[in-house]
Amino acid sequence: MEKFQALMMRYFVPLATKINAQRHVSAVRDAFTLAFPLTMAGSLVVLINYVFLSPDGFVASILHLDKFIPNLVEYQEIFNPIVNGTTNIMAIIIAFLTAYELARIMGGDEVLSGITSMASFFILYPAAQEFKNGGMGLTSSYFGAQGLFVALFIGLIVAELLTKMGNNEKLRIKMPDTVPPAVAKSFNILFPIMIVLALSGLLNFFILKISPDGIQSLIYNAIQAPLVSLGSSMGTILTFVVVQQFLWVLGIHGPNTLSALRSVMFTEQGLVNLEYVVANGTAWGAPYPVTWAGINDAFGNIGGSGATLGLIIAVFIAGRRNKAQYQICKMSFLPGLFNINEPIVFGLPIVMNPIFVVPFILSPIVCNIIGYLCIMVFKIIPPIAYTVAWTTPGFLIPFLGSGANNFMALFIGFVCLAVSTLIYLPFVMANSRAVEEAQVEGETE
Repeated sequence: MEKFQALMMRYFVPLATKINAQRHVSAVRDAFTLAFPLTMAGSLVVLINYVFLSPDGFVASILHLDKFIPNLVEYQEIFNPIVNGTTNIMAIIIAFLTAYELARIMGGDEVLSGITSMASFFILYPAAQEFKNGGMGLTSSYFGAQGLFVALFIGLIVAELLTKMGNNEKLRIKMPDTVPPAVAKSFNILFPIMIVLALSGLLNFFILKISPDGIQSLIYNAIQAPLVSLGSSMGTILTFVVVQQFLWVLGIHGPNTLSALRSVMFTEQGLVNLEYVVANGTAWGAPYPVTWAGINDAFGNIGGSGATLGLIIAVFIAGRRNKAQYQICKMSFLPGLFNINEPIVFGLPIVMNPIFVVPFILSPIVCNIIGYLCIMVFKIIPPIAYTVAWTTPGFLIPFLGSGANNFMALFIGFVCLAVSTLIYLPFVMANSRAVEEAQVEGETE
């Protein structure tokens, strides 16, 4: 561990420090940090809705809350609009904040850059659809996490262009001194804004020639298409894990992006396993021991994608000196316990953070392999054939999913949590050191 840490301190930390100081990386990181309160609020609402107010949620099902509270599920309607105003429009928020932060770093107009970025986001958004009962409207599919990748690049490109063109004296409209400052400031970059919007429209025109559904659909399909030929095997699961985690690092909601393809490839196997359990009363001998839910959801998803409950625990152990990181992990612990990890992914953040790329991808891979070996090679636990609510604490899923009668499965769940924590530990230490060095450099400049 000491040699590995020394190697990271010598090579990885200086590189990460330089990358973190790069203006585009900084803008993305700061944008997600500013959006963190909204992400946290939305995640807590999901936690309440699906853990406490859903009859099949972990707490509600154990305490049988539906017997004591009539129409329990109806109370979710109180909180659903909060999700619509936070996590469900995250792409729009990030489009504004990314441009805002990059313009701030480059000395441009933050607010107008953010507003122009939002305008470009909608110019490049899929066209309005006509409803069966009349009227037109935009699909909300890309307002949330699925639209983040495009939102990030729009924000960066718009702020870059607008700031550079705004500094060109030939493109400025100078107003008399009697004009209010806010109005004069708007006119200063009026031409650059018009040029950026025109370029957005031109880009959308050409993209529609290639993909009638627009840039969002083009990127979405381009990511999914290469995965169509994959079969349902351990190799497939690990491939999905790598792609899913890498998409998260880029700011794309990996599980949502790949969910349709996963459903096609793994749903049938899960149903057949359940039929076997009903007929035989046990998960031993289930015909499909390797499925997405039976491997990744059971062993590699403790705390959410990337097994991030291990990251939170690693920060509690070795990351206390980084106060901001420690506070975020404290607030993220409860959602993370129930596999809701948006607060840690966007708040730490893991998105566009070079230090946490490796453990974020490696942790679920190692835990999945542990689960596979226990089921298929050593055969010490039965296949995970029972359906378990996704908000169940990850370390309990192997135990409950195998029939809640094999305590070795419970032990393996905690083993995977411990392994993921150990994988994250050296990277947490390196991140704390990188932050400290960056602060020292900032003080000496």
